[in-house]
Amino acid sequence: MTMLPFQHDIDACLEILDAGGLILYPTDTIWGIGCDATNEMAVEKIYRLKQRPDHKPMVILMADEREILQYVTQPDLQVFDYIKGVSKPITVVYEGGVGLADQLLADDRSVAIRITSDSFCKHLIKRFRKPIVSTSANLSGYPAPRSFQDIDPLIKEGVDYVVRYRQSDDNYYKPSSVVRWDKNGELIIIRS
Repeated sequence: MTMLPFQHDIDACLEILDAGGLILYPTDTIWGIGCDATNEMAVEKIYRLKQRPDHKPMVILMADEREILQYVTQPDLQVFDYIKGVSKPITVVYEGGVGLADQLLADDRSVAIRITSDSFCKHLIKRFRKPIVSTSANLSGYPAPRSFQDIDPLIKEGVDYVVRYRQSDDNYYKPSSVVRWDKNGELIIIRS
């Protein structure tokens, strides 16, 4: 069996995620802080680390569309066609989030989810068998890091595991676009 270039990182992340810990990892957008999206205590650790108000929901990563059906009560299936037609990473705000840590849901019970295209993230989520939080690896109020080198040492020291894969990557990434489908089936662009 061929070993993936990030297999050691995946194994280490799984151990941390299972224990309710935090990971610092590369995504299909920017470097993120992650945890088990169903574990309220783990999610609370991220809020404390980022010094972020706990009323600001965070993005959840999933590996494929089927997972959305498990964690969203009212998915508008049009969104899957829309996502397939967009070339850059896109986060969709869905109505009726369920089965996730309460802090990840907005006051109206909506939830922000991105189907990741990144091979590291896909492998991790599929092996973990649960969605993972993905919030930018920065302190609240500071800009999102464009590379691993831009991440504040407080963040690096505040997580339980730092993924080694792609640390030397010198490509600069940007946060995803964010959209929402309203109750009438109309697309609302929140961040382009």
